[in-house]
Amino acid sequence: MTEAQASAGNARALFRVCLLAVLTAAMGFSIRTGVSGAIKAELLDPWMPMSSGEMIAATLGYSFLGFALSLLVISPFLDVIGAKKVVLFSSSSFIVGPLLILLSPMAGAGEAMYLMLNIGMIVCGLGWGAMEASTNPVTAAIYPEDKTGKLNALHAWWPFGVILGGLASVFLKDGMGLSWQLMIGLIMVPAVLCFVLTLPQTFPVTESTAKGVSFSAMIREPFRHASFWVFPAIMFLTASAELAPGSWVDVALTQTVGMPGILVLVYVSAIMFVMRHFAGPLERRFSDIGLLCMCCVPAAIGLYLLSLANSPVTALVAATAWAVGVCFMWPTMLAATSRRYPDSGPWGIGIVGFAGAMAIYAVLPKIGEIYDRAKLEKAGGAEAFAALLPGPELQEVLAFAAEKSFQAIAVVPVILFVIFGALWLVERRRRQRS
Repeated sequence: MTEAQASAGNARALFRVCLLAVLTAAMGFSIRTGVSGAIKAELLDPWMPMSSGEMIAATLGYSFLGFALSLLVISPFLDVIGAKKVVLFSSSSFIVGPLLILLSPMAGAGEAMYLMLNIGMIVCGLGWGAMEASTNPVTAAIYPEDKTGKLNALHAWWPFGVILGGLASVFLKDGMGLSWQLMIGLIMVPAVLCFVLTLPQTFPVTESTAKGVSFSAMIREPFRHASFWVFPAIMFLTASAELAPGSWVDVALTQTVGMPGILVLVYVSAIMFVMRHFAGPLERRFSDIGLLCMCCVPAAIGLYLLSLANSPVTALVAATAWAVGVCFMWPTMLAATSRRYPDSGPWGIGIVGFAGAMAIYAVLPKIGEIYDRAKLEKAGGAEAFAALLPGPELQEVLAFAAEKSFQAIAVVPVILFVIFGALWLVERRRRQRS
């Protein structure tokens, strides 16, 4: 399919809609992350102070569960449902999900409140997954000759949305004193705009459908190649190195580095926004797997340094290395899969994205569990921790917990370096033989 075939030369308009859909999901992610500390303090600390860290991590993880489920279900049926309807569903989810989060305190204290809070997060995740299930295949269909470049450009608007949401959290919530409820309500603004702008658009079919690949052939394609399943496995690890720490910075770093943790995420996102626009030339120079291999080194260094950060300067130095390491991982993994298995269409991309989302759903609660266990260990037990008052002693305990939680995840890029390095060598040898 050529660009001209997409909605009678309307490729740029379609791409702008895709960018706005990504922006909406990213702002939702950023704002939920930015207010997670406030939600924890207001709703969870009074109820379950000893396990509130694990609980807020699990709550944030539920958005990834919704993301994974909708991505897996929608992806193979994208052309049956229609990409336009999926984008509209995504926008609607970013209206309904925040409403449920806002209503959660009205459900009462304890389990009822926590259940509604989690359901709201799941609905937001459904919208996020629908966005991924639609915008990635549409972009690949519009720009089949530049998948790595355009998918990275598309996903550059993820960090841009994170920047907008993060700055809103800092300046509106922390600076002007707006409540976390008002911040959650802001998620609905770009969602409404995306819904309205999507209505008049006509979306193309996906690349595999345009090539005449039947539905059954598309479903079979990943199972015809044992090598395909290497990519979901790798995506599980790359997402753990990128999005899990990104969801955790506000909870873990705010009390330890002397600045709102969400600002670290904003800074990281600014670097990612710029660098993702250079993915195409870098991929052509080093190959997609070569690029991913090289990124693992700064990612590992950055995560380890984040565990040691105790000031704004050390946090930003660590974040710089981490950002350079992870900025290309998600979109380049999707492009690498699409390039090697084009007949798998949106189904193949969906499987890989599903693996990434499930990684965060599984990893975030574990990070929270490590954090809670470490803070109790440092304090000398649950009673000793409960007796701590705000001050240097509590800061020391929380710094120790943040250190342990980030060090646990820093080993992932090291493992990835070995995997990507092996794949890079294998593929280079195959090219040399041919």
